[in-house]
Amino acid sequence: MTGFPVSTAVLTTGLALIVIGMAAVLVHRNIIRIIIDFSLIGTGSHLVIVATGYVTGGTAPIIDQALPMSQAASRTVDPVPSALVVTAIVIGLAVTAVMLAYAIRVHETKRTLFIDDLSDSRW
Repeated sequence: MTGFPVSTAVLTTGLALIVIGMAAVLVHRNIIRIIIDFSLIGTGSHLVIVATGYVTGGTAPIIDQALPMSQAASRTVDPVPSALVVTAIVIGLAVTAVMLAYAIRVHETKRTLFIDDLSDSRW
């Protein structure tokens, strides 16, 4: 196969999303935008994890006549990173829901979502 490998493109995209998300967290002062930025970081990390398990031209890890046991290690895609990413997506969804619930609660009590206006909060 010639051309640009898919795993390199996915890995590069994932790393770019992580960098964009981190930079945006440092720049934005609105809680909702920060939550979106954390979601970008999570999505980028998911892409990086999936890219690590991808094999160019690989197949599903099913040993049969089409894939002999001698070629299994070099021609199969690792299913573990994909399984971890599915779990991480569910956990990320729950964490995002908790962050949004927190943002709603902060807006109800303080009438603002900007971090600079929340500096008077006490523990």
